[in-house]
Amino acid sequence: MWKPGTDFTTMRCVTHPLLRRLLGLSPQCVRGGLRQTKGPILSPKWSSLRQSCSARPGLVTATDVVNYWQKVFETNGIPEARESSEYIVSFVLGAKTFQSLNSKSLRTPLTAMQQEQIQQLSNKRLERMPVQYVLGEWDFQDLTLKMRPPVFIPRPETEDLISLVVEEESRKCEKNSGLCFPVPGPHPVILEIGCGSGAIALSLLCKLPQSQVIAVDKEKAAVDLTRENAHRLQLQERIHVLHHDVSYSSAKQLLLWGPVDFIVSNPPYVFHEDMASLDAEILRYEDLDALDGGDDGMRVIKTILALAPSLLKDSGSVFLEVDPRHPNMVENWLQAHPNLLLILCAIHKDFCGNMLFAGEPC
Repeated sequence: MWKPGTDFTTMRCVTHPLLRRLLGLSPQCVRGGLRQTKGPILSPKWSSLRQSCSARPGLVTATDVVNYWQKVFETNGIPEARESSEYIVSFVLGAKTFQSLNSKSLRTPLTAMQQEQIQQLSNKRLERMPVQYVLGEWDFQDLTLKMRPPVFIPRPETEDLISLVVEEESRKCEKNSGLCFPVPGPHPVILEIGCGSGAIALSLLCKLPQSQVIAVDKEKAAVDLTRENAHRLQLQERIHVLHHDVSYSSAKQLLLWGPVDFIVSNPPYVFHEDMASLDAEILRYEDLDALDGGDDGMRVIKTILALAPSLLKDSGSVFLEVDPRHPNMVENWLQAHPNLLLILCAIHKDFCGNMLFAGEPC
């Protein structure tokens, strides 16, 4: 129990499903290995339609092509066949979703070039490439981010993690404004560990216009992609992207930027024994190091928690996204390391019904 005069640093963590869904485009888990095929399977009916489409491009509409590729995907066991087909066709037509296309676009015959683009992208999906990589971009928190393998694809549940950080910053501002003599606070400084595509860091920069972010990743591909997305969104002046692993020896380098208000991370947290059961799209294309959390799923989580006291301001917070089995494990681990002065308090649930838990000084 916290007693007056004891300096505690807040910790917040977030959980969502172990087998992370690919933004509504996730296949069923493949157990016992990946299904091997010699190539895409096309029924005579649909092969004939494809030949007809190629021979008479002026007569083929967006709806025709969506229906065709849906059938091809279904025949080849591609999950979310309809959604995959719609995303690919709408992307080629310059729309975000198939539903956003107007009636004229749906009736207008596709050109031979458009059909060729759709076929090339659909062939990638037939290889179980995630739609996000197929399109090369994806929306997250109203931001359009570039995507490319093997950089980890952000999942929609992670948006809840961002909301918790924004809510905590708003709470701090309200508390300060309620004082008799409000103290002007410095702009919040946020450290993201394992930035991937930059989805979390860049979303926080947009949600908190006065904030600064330090984004760290051990993979050069992730660092390069975060920098590219920051430039595309014109946020490069407010983010420092560093290429190095986070370890006990790296704390001094991170402290060069000063203590931070928040540490945010979606770290590798999948139990190693569960890695083989992940979706084929994940196993073939994504960086497995961004998922594998070791035997207990806490390999990186423990490092972050151990570093937090030396990196955070006195009123700082840690926000982590973890496996549903981790809350008790984290709490037990913190109790075994009382010198860290980190506590775990409140528990929330995300929109999937999984636990989102938060901590405050008690």
